[in-house]
Amino acid sequence: MQLPEPLERLIGELSRLPGVGPKTAQRLAFHFLRADRERAERLSEALLDLKARIGYCTRCFNIAEGPLCSICTSGRRDETLICVVEAPLDVLAIERTAEYRGLFHVLHGVLSPIDNVGAEEIHIPELLDRLAGGEVREVIVATNPDIEGEATAAYLQRVISPLGVQVTRPAHGLPFGGDLEYADELTLARAMSRRQVL
Repeated sequence: MQLPEPLERLIGELSRLPGVGPKTAQRLAFHFLRADRERAERLSEALLDLKARIGYCTRCFNIAEGPLCSICTSGRRDETLICVVEAPLDVLAIERTAEYRGLFHVLHGVLSPIDNVGAEEIHIPELLDRLAGGEVREVIVATNPDIEGEATAAYLQRVISPLGVQVTRPAHGLPFGGDLEYADELTLARAMSRRQVL
């Protein structure tokens, strides 16, 4: 059955969203078709408002409503500590722990020579500019523990260490409450190699 063009177009746009496959896009499109016009207008207005009012912090590249994000303007953060993450969603994850009180720097990606992504494309020069002031004593590199994340962490360690700034990495290992029998080999190997004295 051939669907009307506006419905096909909406399904196509929805299926471009991360985590939304063709079937989910189809279900969402039909949901909006059944919904009243007010609901569709609210969604449309929310998307347009998002694009009009939200951008990226000029200092750390986190999401911001204005030139600086709420973390950079807080005044209650430890400015000698910067946590480097891959994406704004990583900032949210770390903030949910309520354990970290420093600043952030969002790379918006990782080094990937295969995809022609170098240091210039992921805000590493801006990070080095931030460190040039001399106030930062530690940089926590919290990139994902995959090949690109590890390569990015190694690169950052190599370029930051000569500046006299300590470079650390969050420990990787078994999740709290996890069973050993369900851990994959790499996670278990890391947990064993980075064990701590009790």
